[in-house]
Amino acid sequence: MTPTVTLNNGVPMPQIGYGVFQIPDADAATAVGTALREGYRSVDTAAVYGNEAGTGAALAACGIPREDVFVTTKLWNGAGTTWTRDLVLREFDASLARLGLDHVDLYLIHWPHPMRDDYLTIWRAFEEIARSGRARAIGVSNFQPAHLRRLIAETDTVPAVNQIELHPWLQQTELRSLHAESGIVTEAWSPLGQGKLLDAPALAKIAAKHGRTPAQIVLRWHLQLGNVVIPKSATPSRIRENFDVLGFTLDQEDLAALAALDNGTRLGPDPDTFDAS
Repeated sequence: MTPTVTLNNGVPMPQIGYGVFQIPDADAATAVGTALREGYRSVDTAAVYGNEAGTGAALAACGIPREDVFVTTKLWNGAGTTWTRDLVLREFDASLARLGLDHVDLYLIHWPHPMRDDYLTIWRAFEEIARSGRARAIGVSNFQPAHLRRLIAETDTVPAVNQIELHPWLQQTELRSLHAESGIVTEAWSPLGQGKLLDAPALAKIAAKHGRTPAQIVLRWHLQLGNVVIPKSATPSRIRENFDVLGFTLDQEDLAALAALDNGTRLGPDPDTFDAS
C-alpha cells in the first residue's frame, strides 16, 4: 500500500504521486491510465501543463472510485494579469471543467512572483475555495522562506504543502526545516534532478548494494526524509520502476552518502527572480 502523509487539515495524501509535466494532452490519458494501473493513487497536473483534459479523461476511465485518487492542480499566475478574487475563482472553475471534476484534493499557487506582490490576494481567494470544499486542501509551489513567513503572518491559513525543486543536489535544508516547524508538507518536483544526477558514483554504489536502480535509491531517500514525490515518465517501464520503492530501506551510511551530494545546484528557475509569462 502507498504510504501517506497527513496534511495540516487532516487530509491524507499519498507520498508517491505521478507527475504529468511536459506530457502532451493527447498522451496524458494513456500515461496517467498506465500510472493508475500500476498502483499510483495521486496525480499532479497544472493549468499551464495543458494536459488537465487528458488527465481528467484517464480519471474518468480508470474505474477507480474518485475518493481513492488524490488529484492536484495549480493556478498558473502568469505575468501580464492583475490577479483578483474573481479571476482566481474563474481560473479554478476552468481547471475543474477541464478535469471533469467537482473538486480537487489539492490546489496550489504555481509561483510566488514576489516582484508582483499579488500572492496574498491570490491566497485569500484560495482560502475561499477551500471553505467551499471544492479543494480539500490548498498550498503553494516554489515559495521561499520569506514568502511563506509572510503568507502565514498575514492570512488565516497555513499552506498544507509547498511543492519545490528538491533532489540530492538541492536539498533545501532551511526550507524543509521551516516546513517542519510550520506543519507544511514538503513535496519534491524534479525529485530525480531531471535524471542528471543519476550517474553519481555514490548513487551507483548504493544501488548495487540494494539491487536497485539509482532512480529508486533517490526516490526511497525522499520517502525516508518524509517528502512527497511526483516522478514523471511517459515510459511504462519507468512508471513501474518509480513506484517500486517500498521493498527496501536505506541505512544511515546510505543516507549520509546522499546528504553529501548536496551542492546547491538549482536546475529550475530561482523563485525569488522568476516572473513567468
